[in-house]
Amino acid sequence: MDNRAMIQKSLDYIEENLCSEITAAELAEMAGFSLFHYYRLFQQAAGLPVMQYILRRRLLHGIFAIKQGSSKIDAALLYGFDTYAGFYRAFCREFGSTPSEFLKSCRAKRPYRIDLMREEHMIVTHKKAAQILKHWNLEAETITDIYYDGTGSKNDSACYVGEAYVLKYTADLGKLKNHIAVSKAIGSIGLLSAVPVLTTDGQEYVQDGELYLYVTRRLNGQQMIPASFCNGEAVDNARFAGEIIGQLHLALCKIQTCVGEADLLGTVRDWALPETKAALNLPDSFCREYLDTFKALYPKLPRQIIHRDPNPGNIICAEDQWGFIDFDLSERNARIYDPCYAATAVLSECFGKDNEKWLEAYRNIICGYDSVVHLSDEERRAIPYVILANQLVCVAWFAGQDKYAELFETNKKMTAWLISQFEELQKI
Repeated sequence: MDNRAMIQKSLDYIEENLCSEITAAELAEMAGFSLFHYYRLFQQAAGLPVMQYILRRRLLHGIFAIKQGSSKIDAALLYGFDTYAGFYRAFCREFGSTPSEFLKSCRAKRPYRIDLMREEHMIVTHKKAAQILKHWNLEAETITDIYYDGTGSKNDSACYVGEAYVLKYTADLGKLKNHIAVSKAIGSIGLLSAVPVLTTDGQEYVQDGELYLYVTRRLNGQQMIPASFCNGEAVDNARFAGEIIGQLHLALCKIQTCVGEADLLGTVRDWALPETKAALNLPDSFCREYLDTFKALYPKLPRQIIHRDPNPGNIICAEDQWGFIDFDLSERNARIYDPCYAATAVLSECFGKDNEKWLEAYRNIICGYDSVVHLSDEERRAIPYVILANQLVCVAWFAGQDKYAELFETNKKMTAWLISQFEELQKI
């Protein structure tokens, strides 16, 4: 058994016994390692010392219990604290805010089970971040967590450093090098881009265990808000987003950098469609017709380097400039993937509130993109198929991951609705 699988067994045991006493010695014995060796393996895999990890899980479950209506003292006692005062002090130390502040900020989510075998999992504490930031002489700056507006979800791969910087981390060196190469190329032609700040010894990133960490400056501008695509300004915002994705693609055509080659058709045919077909009980006739048409169109679609994750939140707008962040997933793919992805990202934010308004936003995103890059006839025909391809991938990827259970259900509903609106999607 590899070390991750062994630590996963420990995480599962911890999750099932949070209301009981758990010791590191007990976990080490169960894993078959010396206590010293187990401490090292656990921290490498989970990102935290074992007892701090247990404390953090108890605090997260406790604050969620309070959100659900449990009394403060009952929640504290249930998760191993002698008093609420003890829970309160531990919570403030761990999360940098009081329980009440945490609840008011909508951050008290149902804790999801960590699955090391299916997802990149990283925990970087403020103490660890401060140690890492010595490489940039930024260790004295205040470190704060990043939470997404609207959902209250925590960004698990970045934190703010003072007012001017962001510390980012990943266990995937390939993704990091992707971001560095593309962001530097984009920055070199005058667009806003999160280019890494060099360390004091001239490096673009540092390695700590299995993590790679780098610092960027906070860009001077505002992220676009997906909800604004379905309100009174929907037409202008949607068209503008389409136009600047088109401008980004024109810029990406000018750069020379190495990225991976994507096979969206193969991904859909071999994995995403079968998974989603089972989850949604899709008719065989629809699947055959969809796949046959997509097979015919896909080889004819213009390909280039794309962003791959142009969620409006990754689009930065300033007074006289614009740009993009997070090029980790950049690849060579059908260029229409990006505007299609942007449209489905907007739908995920407003789904069920005003779906008809989204259809208008979708058409204007495509219209704005077309005004810049000039879509081919094959691309126009393929757009609904790429829209649906993205949804099939999302459903297949979210399936079975406790962390994304809510997103899995939302994306299943979105996919079913998009299939019901397939004729409308073809009216471009």
